Amino acid sequence: MSPAFASNGPAVAALDWGTTRLRAWLIDGGGKVLAERRGDDGLITAREKGFANVLEGHLVAMGAPETLPVIVCGMAGSRQGWIEAPYVAVPAPLGAILRGAAQVPDPKRDIRIVPGLAQRLAEVPDVMRGEETQLAGAGLPAKGRHLVCMPGTHSKWVVVEDGAVAGFGTWPTGELFSVLAEHSILKHSLGEHPAPVAADNPYFRQWCERALGEGGDVTSRLFAIRAAGLLQDLTSQDAAACLSGLLIGGEIASARRRYGAGDAAVVLIASGSLASLYSAALDLARLAFRAVDADEAVRAGLIEAARENGMIARTGAAI
Repeated sequence: MSPAFASNGPAVAALDWGTTRLRAWLIDGGGKVLAERRGDDGLITAREKGFANVLEGHLVAMGAPETLPVIVCGMAGSRQGWIEAPYVAVPAPLGAILRGAAQVPDPKRDIRIVPGLAQRLAEVPDVMRGEETQLAGAGLPAKGRHLVCMPGTHSKWVVVEDGAVAGFGTWPTGELFSVLAEHSILKHSLGEHPAPVAADNPYFRQWCERALGEGGDVTSRLFAIRAAGLLQDLTSQDAAACLSGLLIGGEIASARRRYGAGDAAVVLIASGSLASLYSAALDLARLAFRAVDADEAVRAGLIEAARENGMIARTGAAI
């Protein structure tokens, strides 16, 4: 795409660099997006082509100046990435996390990668990488306790207290769906290519309510999806809805049991179909929530990271 630069031009490039996908933006000094690119140049591809080569290809395509600084979050900072951005142990203030960005050796550009988070508790060790930037861009109030739900392949539930990440947990809901759909007896029920699940599907809602009502116990219900196909003519599309509802309902019930509901609404950071499914499930759980678009949150978090690292000035502009 052709960049539409403001009069003062770009001040920083911001990248969300995941395992399979990459999103890049050129940002001006006030936090305005001037240009955007997306591609299948995630960690897997970049390891083969070279991270610097992939980065420069996108920056050149957007017309970025040769010395433009770059702020990155995501898997580019993993042990298998460009350089490892060491985990920050929680509890930790969001601002301090962003300021801990690791610098990539580069003769032309100031390139920094936001670190991930580590929960080093013996009974519940956990890590995240990328979601910390979404948290920073979600507009969380500076005071009080806030419970954040971040759906995905590995869903994160995060407790933020007075602007600091106090703790978090991972529920591999998306991965469980894929594993069960592809490598268990349920593959005969869902078919070779499971159908997309709609939030208003009655089977999704029924099976989500069952998981919520049983406190998150899903294993005893899994085989019932197969049995319903054999005995009640459950279609493959509805079988996928059953499994999705069961796993999402189980995740929410388990997270609520661990963290409690609290007084403040749950902050749901999600986009696309996951936003719809989790919104419906949180309604069924009778949990008040505030929705934040995940794409907007990660971009806003990267802008805040650029400010925390002195790449662009803190002007007071809202992110």
